[in-house]
Amino acid sequence: MVTSKPIQYQQILSRSKELGFDMVSDESTGTLLRSLVTSKPSANILELGTGTCLALSWILSGMDNDSKVTSVDNDERLLRVAKEFLGSDERVKLICKDGKDWIDQYKGRSFDLIFADTWPGKYSELPALLDLLEVGGLYIIDDMLPQPNWPEGHDKSVENLLDTLEKRDDLNLSKIEWSTGIVIASKKY
Repeated sequence: MVTSKPIQYQQILSRSKELGFDMVSDESTGTLLRSLVTSKPSANILELGTGTCLALSWILSGMDNDSKVTSVDNDERLLRVAKEFLGSDERVKLICKDGKDWIDQYKGRSFDLIFADTWPGKYSELPALLDLLEVGGLYIIDDMLPQPNWPEGHDKSVENLLDTLEKRDDLNLSKIEWSTGIVIASKKY
């Protein structure tokens, strides 16, 4: 099966390799993000961990014209790639800030979909982030299966995160052993 990729996909992937950035989201995760985003018209979307914006390109390719996405990363070098390839899209807002600080300071509209692809919002600040998720909204994380770039002991962090999510009574949770290991949680009504 051939899947059409976002227009900028190859350029972003090439630039990521030039920078030595090897933590890009895989293609399967990207296609899933695009499908889930498409199910949320006129959405307010959050991505924590822009990286070199490969996942963001998939998100934008699934968004309608009335949706907006905010993408936060603390690495200006990586955000320059996002600004170069996606910065002219009026639906995207790129923010260079520590994820914890951004979560703590955010006072805007709740989010219909959150893709947390960095430490804050996954392994720290989780309750505060989930408070920003709209009822019926989706919280998505990846890299829940062992990855070659995991630091020693990270498997315990993943185990604790999954245990925390499973104990919450305000979420319906799906753990999917596919791609890099995906978790999709929907906030209950």
